Amino acid sequence: MAQVLLVEDDSALRTSLSRGLSERGHAVTSAGTAMDGLNLIVSGKPDLVVLDIGLPDLDGREMLRMLRAASRVPVIVGTARGGEDEIVTVLDAGADDYVVKPFSVGQLDARIRAVLRRGGEQSRPEVLVVGGLRIDPAARSAALDGSRLDLNPKEFDMLHYLAVRAGQVVSKRELLTEVWQLPYGGADKTVDVHVSWLRRKLGETAREARYLHTVRGVGVRLAAPDESGAR
Repeated sequence: MAQVLLVEDDSALRTSLSRGLSERGHAVTSAGTAMDGLNLIVSGKPDLVVLDIGLPDLDGREMLRMLRAASRVPVIVGTARGGEDEIVTVLDAGADDYVVKPFSVGQLDARIRAVLRRGGEQSRPEVLVVGGLRIDPAARSAALDGSRLDLNPKEFDMLHYLAVRAGQVVSKRELLTEVWQLPYGGADKTVDVHVSWLRRKLGETAREARYLHTVRGVGVRLAAPDESGAR
């Protein structure tokens, strides 16, 4: 059984989802505003938050950014807008998953179980070292040559995914599927932009790559400078 906090301003939907999730074994508390939700997160320490984007007092994406500054509680965002830009925005803001309205209680329950299962599998992740890069998944922190890197959530997720597969070429399609959770496709430019941002923070460029190497027409490889091979 999971302690689930439901933040949803539609009272009828909030009641329906609360009842349905309770019937499936979850302990559900709910809030109709972002500020009430934040207070309940602090006081109740839920296992997972289901967050509506369209809240009356604060945009749900802004609430998510505020939440991520202080907590790593898993968050599933509910949005009526299923376009790629909206989904990328909420995932970049720190959401663990998303569900597009209208959705059933069964679908939401399945996503809750999947997110919590992933969290359990990663409860004791190992620190990864690639050359001068040190990546700590538990603390969601990364450092290069002893200096902490200021990464946004998706930059960290991508760097960690590549570090686990250091030396391997990872396709953009795989990154979109596994890091951005876009199994049905997405724009390659999403990956390109984040690779560019990450390169800048690693102090390198595409022409003078040290850690991040683009394999044209294939994907991206993370490797220590002395293991990168020919470009």
